[in-house]
Amino acid sequence: MQDPRPALADALKAAMKNKDSARRDVIRNLNGAIKQAEIDGQHELSAEDVVAILQKEAKKRRESIDEYGKAGRDDLVAGEQAELVIIEEFLPQQMDEAQVIAIVQAVIAEVGATSPADMGKVMGPVMAQVKGVADGKMVNRIVKEQLG
Repeated sequence: MQDPRPALADALKAAMKNKDSARRDVIRNLNGAIKQAEIDGQHELSAEDVVAILQKEAKKRRESIDEYGKAGRDDLVAGEQAELVIIEEFLPQQMDEAQVIAIVQAVIAEVGATSPADMGKVMGPVMAQVKGVADGKMVNRIVKEQLG
């Protein structure tokens, strides 16, 4: 997995040169979250750790978009969506649904899962394979569909 920190640094420089304050602020916040995790953990983060932080930040934005949408706050939804687009630029390419379905079906066959009660047996191996490149909610939904 490629480390997104160099891309973040380049994007921050470009945003500052272009006087794009919204983009600059989002990237600074991402860098701050990475730095805070390094301080909290008292060690330098791996590329996987950095991607996990970016995914966590993207998840926060998605949840905010849902909540603001339910509250009818379209002005706040637009701001969160703009931030999410910027964050997603630095995340690895996500798997599409067909790729996840193929992995889920292979794991189901491998572990011999037959019912929704076997969901735990399937989720662990699937998440190990798709960590960082597929959304957990989508994986969960697909596993339920395949077992149900």
